[in-house]
Amino acid sequence: MSARIKQNLTHDGIDRRGFLECMAWAGTGMLCTVSGGILTSQAFGQTATGTAENAGFSFVQISDSHIGFNKAANTDVLATLQQAIERINALERTPDFLIHTGDLTHLSKPSEFDTLDQALKSAKTGRAFFVPGEHDMLVDNGQQYRARYGRDTRGAGWYSFDHKGVHFIGLVNVVDLKAGGLGSLGVEQLEWLKKDLQGRSSSTPIVVFAHIPLWILYPEWGWGTSDGVTALSYMKRFGSVTVLNGHIHQTMQKVEGNVSYHTAMSTAFPQPKPGTAPSPGPMKVPAGQLRDVLGITHVNYIPGQHALAVIDSTLSTGSSQAHLRETADTTQISIDNFAFTPKSLTIKPGTAVTWTNRDDIPHNVESTSKKFSSPVLDTDQKFTFRFQEPGTYNYFCKIHPMMTASVTVSRSPGTAT
Repeated sequence: MSARIKQNLTHDGIDRRGFLECMAWAGTGMLCTVSGGILTSQAFGQTATGTAENAGFSFVQISDSHIGFNKAANTDVLATLQQAIERINALERTPDFLIHTGDLTHLSKPSEFDTLDQALKSAKTGRAFFVPGEHDMLVDNGQQYRARYGRDTRGAGWYSFDHKGVHFIGLVNVVDLKAGGLGSLGVEQLEWLKKDLQGRSSSTPIVVFAHIPLWILYPEWGWGTSDGVTALSYMKRFGSVTVLNGHIHQTMQKVEGNVSYHTAMSTAFPQPKPGTAPSPGPMKVPAGQLRDVLGITHVNYIPGQHALAVIDSTLSTGSSQAHLRETADTTQISIDNFAFTPKSLTIKPGTAVTWTNRDDIPHNVESTSKKFSSPVLDTDQKFTFRFQEPGTYNYFCKIHPMMTASVTVSRSPGTAT
């Protein structure tokens, strides 16, 4: 540890920077995290201390199982759901619970709900939480859904609960959908939400989950919630808000200030990317590729960091832990002496880059094309962004604009300079 001591002002063999660096060694792996609304990578696997209320935990999200669907896009959705459950059960750490973000069934039939219930009994997750999708409300406006999964909920099925320091909110935005319109929460639910958040500390991590994305993702296909911005305005004072959705059957992410949005893959079938087809709907892919576009989302909470670790895993991945190691690919950039080091970096798609401020004054990381933007980073603070698309990303420090650098994303990455 002495090699990490840079300032020993109190003659105790420990300084702030050295201590934090040594703390980073404590993790046994790396996780892709959402911290303050930003996807990051950080150490995971520290031994929890303190009371159970402060202990770390994990949960899983699955979505859009569409039990009862049997068309060409997937003739056996029960088999792919069961494979998703197998992946959950193979996780090294048993999740505390499961969240299903809607479209449990395809036609709201009692037999379809029965089949889903039976399948989920094999999931080693303990309790399960649900919100309905529009397909769960086709026959009776959701009465059967609420009888099974909404006994302790309000209105059309919204509710909240707390778990080990994190506040969870399940919202319903699939009631009374209008022709050509977006999802909607409604006045009653918004009033309940506002009261639910009152009196809670702004340092409380918030997790919101619903079926249709709360942000306006692609209005032409109804992919968004018309009054979602109102709901999210109640959460502006919270430092970390993570919004989990389903409905669009693919992983998409967006960051706005303190809010990180994350949509999950389906366990049944994919849908086309926004605007790439005349309309949304089940998309047929070659049989050998189906499990590449279906999957689960594994989420971890690390106490003391107000962070949620969000990891997507496809059904085609050989093993859950191998995928976690694969998605943990992270490259480091140091901010020191008014410079980014390395100044230019070439990486492969899917790599997360972490900037760490080693200076004694604050800096930030700002993309010139507005693809990413960090908060102000004090000494030893970090910011991480995961690069998915090939291209060259120029960035600078907005506080000290003379500091410039670039990241190139290439399918055949070279070396840093």
